[in-house]
Amino acid sequence: MSLRRLSASWRALAPLAAPLPRARPAPAFPPFPLRASTSAAAAPATLKSFLIYRYNPDTDSAPTMQSYEIDTATCGPMVLDALIKIKDELDPTLTFRRSCREGICGSCAMNIDGGNTLACLKPIDDAPVSEATAIYPLPHMPVIKDLVPDMSNFYAQYRSIKPWLQADASVPTADGAEYLQSKEDRLHLDGLYECVLCACCSTSCPSYWWNHDTYLGPAVLLQAFRWIVDSRDVKTKERLEFLDDKMKLYRCHNIGNCTATCPKHLDPNAAIDKIRNAISNEKVLAA
Repeated sequence: MSLRRLSASWRALAPLAAPLPRARPAPAFPPFPLRASTSAAAAPATLKSFLIYRYNPDTDSAPTMQSYEIDTATCGPMVLDALIKIKDELDPTLTFRRSCREGICGSCAMNIDGGNTLACLKPIDDAPVSEATAIYPLPHMPVIKDLVPDMSNFYAQYRSIKPWLQADASVPTADGAEYLQSKEDRLHLDGLYECVLCACCSTSCPSYWWNHDTYLGPAVLLQAFRWIVDSRDVKTKERLEFLDDKMKLYRCHNIGNCTATCPKHLDPNAAIDKIRNAISNEKVLAA
């Protein structure tokens, strides 16, 4: 089978559809003990409570939930702003990740009021001031401290798909530096390259909860599809063969939590389906 025939079959794959709205149940967290409240003086109308997961494996025997109260009138609009205010003004021991504050780096992924999202994109006023906002680390991941999960396994899985362009080095480029791509081929990457690897989708997936050591999960599979449909890449067949595994790929049961929770409004569920279709097409062409 020639690379020309194989490449044509992948280019025939339609771009990702718009995310489908799918309801998903909120993760069930254990009722951790509640620590004493820490608050800043404020007018009652703008005072809001935040219940935050606290756990240091080196010193704590079990996780607890600590309550903080802040004046939202003197705070930025996002949950990340509230966390920074709490750390700066109330409790410097509170630990969480953050960087860009613009939904680009993926660092501040956490579970807020039962849904995985980026704290920098989650408005405080999504919940009324009178209701406490509950904040947990991403579910079903080991916790390093407080809201910081251990992402080592997630990044190792990402590394396994070889997430870089594997182009034909024997084909000369226009200026010796770039591998050119048509505008039509470039459109196939929309809905894929925007992924920031925050792991919100993977940690919302029940299949990933129970098989995180063998199932690659929706985030890594979406990234894998990004390279499969790249017209400049010549390792499409090898990439599909790597994914054609009952655990790496086929543990997905199309539950759809991944698409429902993605803070970048991408559709990992559709990407996984298209990988399966590509593998089926490859087998048909090889027959």
